[in-house]
Amino acid sequence: QLQASGGGLVQAGGSLRLSCAASGSIFSILAMGWYRQAPGKQRELVAAITAGGSTNYADSVKGRFTISRDDAKNTEYLQMNSLKPEDTAVYYCAADQNPIATPRDYWGQGTQVTVSS
Repeated sequence: QLQASGGGLVQAGGSLRLSCAASGSIFSILAMGWYRQAPGKQRELVAAITAGGSTNYADSVKGRFTISRDDAKNTEYLQMNSLKPEDTAVYYCAADQNPIATPRDYWGQGTQVTVSS
């Protein structure tokens, strides 16, 4: 139900935009978010957005990443600027039926982001 795309290889300082398309007609009432998992590390929440548009970011990405959503397109985005090698990870989109929850109910397949130094 969630399809992530937009990952790739980029040099440090560059930008990428991830997209996550959701199927179904309930997108507008879902909380959405992005997680990432680097090799040997636990999955961590990167950014989240409630159904009402309130956002929350991990300290490590504040000021560099922006999460947004387009309910008309059933799609959420993660704009990543000023990328650093430590941002390298598999990024997963997630959704939750609770419109204000940290999203955990549904998961996308993951998209690889690699930042070279």
